[in-house]
Amino acid sequence: MLPLNPWEHQNAVKTLYSRCVGEICEKRDITRMELDILLFLANNPCFDTATDIVEIRYLSKSQVSASVKLLEERGYLKKEYGAGNRKTAHLKICEAAAEAVADGRSAQEKFLEILLKGFSEDEIEAIRGYNSRIFDNLNAYMREES
Repeated sequence: MLPLNPWEHQNAVKTLYSRCVGEICEKRDITRMELDILLFLANNPCFDTATDIVEIRYLSKSQVSASVKLLEERGYLKKEYGAGNRKTAHLKICEAAAEAVADGRSAQEKFLEILLKGFSEDEIEAIRGYNSRIFDNLNAYMREES
């Protein structure tokens, strides 16, 4: 028997998620990166800078910057600055993006329903706990390597 590989189904999970959100991207005429940024900001309101997105989602700074600019041009995002601080732009979702965000969240819910079908609430809680520990391990390693 092969050793346990927790990532052996990673590509299938990524493909499923891409299918779920891909429909929204086509419907709303936005890129996957743009939708990912909108959903990140909507789902994580305490992390509202491009730097947060880059560091937490491990995305390329140039891709995030370009996507934020396009979202601003479409009226989906606006930048706000704190008093006396013109360096740090806080990204705020505009009303024009509300339907795309709602559709994206629905796609995320559909994705989770498919993944977690047949699991009990206790099992789902255990999965959340395991995922949290794995994420903590990843972050600790990434900080050490930086």
